Amino acid sequence: MAVNTPSESPTLRIPAPEKPHLYTFVLLDRFTLMCFASAVDALRLANRVSGRELYRWRVLSEDGTAITCSAGITVAPDGPLDEAGREETVLVVGGTDVARATTPRIKTWLRREARRGIVMGGLCTAAWTLAASGLLDDRKATIHWDNQDAFAEAFPEIPLARGVYTIDGKRITTAGGTASIDLILHIIARDFGEDLAAIVADQLIYSAIRTDQDAQRLSIPTRIGVRHPRLAQVIRAMEQAIEEPVSPATLADQVGMSTRQLERLFRRYLDRSPKRYYMELRLGRARNLLMQTDMSIIEVALACGFTSPSHFSKCYRGHYGKTPYRERGTHG
Repeated sequence: MAVNTPSESPTLRIPAPEKPHLYTFVLLDRFTLMCFASAVDALRLANRVSGRELYRWRVLSEDGTAITCSAGITVAPDGPLDEAGREETVLVVGGTDVARATTPRIKTWLRREARRGIVMGGLCTAAWTLAASGLLDDRKATIHWDNQDAFAEAFPEIPLARGVYTIDGKRITTAGGTASIDLILHIIARDFGEDLAAIVADQLIYSAIRTDQDAQRLSIPTRIGVRHPRLAQVIRAMEQAIEEPVSPATLADQVGMSTRQLERLFRRYLDRSPKRYYMELRLGRARNLLMQTDMSIIEVALACGFTSPSHFSKCYRGHYGKTPYRERGTHG
């Protein structure tokens, strides 16, 4: 169990709780270090600035041995998976290749603990782990935007939110990165008041606390570096119609311009045709599905708007320099 030393000169006095709030972090193989560290440090700072041990935490791995994050740094856990206390909150920390890291033993343990009524959370990609364990049935969830396509294909019955975190009853999911900070600040505010959460945010040099309603990604104009409203509309429409692509003529008509005007707009701001930009979006999604799911090549092709596997393979090789089969083989 971690030792959390209160500050000698706290800036805010909080009445000591009867017992510290307990958190168990379960690290999956190749977990994302930022998600884990951000959550733990926010809890630590709550103790420090309050002068009280408000939170206590421990770190587990599947078998209790040291576990390596996606950045190559190894963390020594406090022990292996064991029975959590009924008042503990379990937060699973995922990272790269989460489907492989979600082992049968992990799933069995999560199901057993969930049956005891424990609050369960998945940080970063660990929403996948909760879903694969059957713990997100009839719940809404979120996951890192780069994994949303694969998650939606694997678990179509689970409503997927686009926010930085979700809390649905006793299930918590976050989008990864600094979303752990937003989640823990929300928990601190809920447990001990917004003043304490604001001070912790200041300590973290975190100037804008996001809620579960805030989107994960930058707006389209910010992402593409162009503030043109009709261009943003067209790109949004493309992103929402990957499986059944819409023609440039239809896209142009939807925003009140001619196909030629749309062509000029894309050439001027993005240095490519609408057709080429659309193709790159579809191929990008295809690559995510190839690397994050076990969908067949044909299923991936259909999910990304290609009716012919041979055409899909030709376009993919032209963009990425290797066929979908080779891509998956290399990744595996």
